[in-house]
Amino acid sequence: MRTVMVFAWIALLLPAAAFGHHGVASLGIAGLEGPGAPIETSSSATLPEGSVLGYVKLDYAKFERYTEARDDEGDYNAFWMYGAGYGVKSWLSVYLFAPFYTKKVEDNRYNTSGFADLSAMGVFGFKYDEGFRLTPANESLDDLEDWHFTFYGGLTIPTGDENIRTSDGEIDPGMSLGFGKPSYSIGFTTTKQVASRLTWVFDTSFITFTENEYDDGSKVRFGDEIRLNTAASLRLLTHARSKFRLDGNLEANYLKLGRDELCGEGEDATGGAMIYAVPGVRAYYKNTSIGLGVKVPAWTDLNEEDDQQGAEGKEDYRAIFTFSVLL
Repeated sequence: MRTVMVFAWIALLLPAAAFGHHGVASLGIAGLEGPGAPIETSSSATLPEGSVLGYVKLDYAKFERYTEARDDEGDYNAFWMYGAGYGVKSWLSVYLFAPFYTKKVEDNRYNTSGFADLSAMGVFGFKYDEGFRLTPANESLDDLEDWHFTFYGGLTIPTGDENIRTSDGEIDPGMSLGFGKPSYSIGFTTTKQVASRLTWVFDTSFITFTENEYDDGSKVRFGDEIRLNTAASLRLLTHARSKFRLDGNLEANYLKLGRDELCGEGEDATGGAMIYAVPGVRAYYKNTSIGLGVKVPAWTDLNEEDDQQGAEGKEDYRAIFTFSVLL
């Protein structure tokens, strides 16, 4: 059977939240032939053993505004993500990410910009082929059609400044550049190439946060996150001679946010559930990849929804750009 020379890419979302205080990463791999990988949903892939991945992503969130007046409503968030991954084994990959946040309100009273908490993640890959086994180093085209799975987990390292103040001396944890304490995440993915050009992906994850006491004495614990994502990736064009591939992606991302807690009490105008629709495309050329997507709220059920301007589920849109290179 033929073997496949695969080039890899990683697609991350760190962060997407009310003022960007929550975070999640999605991971994927794709080749000129074989399964595709969506933009926001994690596919069941690990990096080739000994390989190094460089990554840059921009997630630009433009918020719906309720009034015409220039006030303190959330205007936009721009989340840059810089990352590196390493294939320890064909079935084990590790990643380190350095996010850079810009959060802007309409009247510029409380804008923040800078590097946020570092994040580390590990991915354990396996497959089903007449029994469960670790993801092998080389797979034929037929092998790539098997069911593939990953478990992944990670944590944030409190390196960002969580005590940024306004000119009036106030601290808003939702506008900070860090959590102050680690957060922890676990997840599971399933990937199946259902036809020669069509791939189905499912991803679920859970993130929990640690209570942190800020310099003004307030104690805040951000609400837990539950995600259920599904996606279809369709290979639209392949040009083997130039090593070019173009995929179209369509995704549905469900997000359930718990209420944030202030000194042990649930805060109003936080938490709820939503579904995002994410159409996008991804182009591959040799060992590089560029992805473009638009993420829009398709359904929302937020707590005290009318008071959650600037939160997840209240965007006009999120524009997503990714670039990655495998060395």
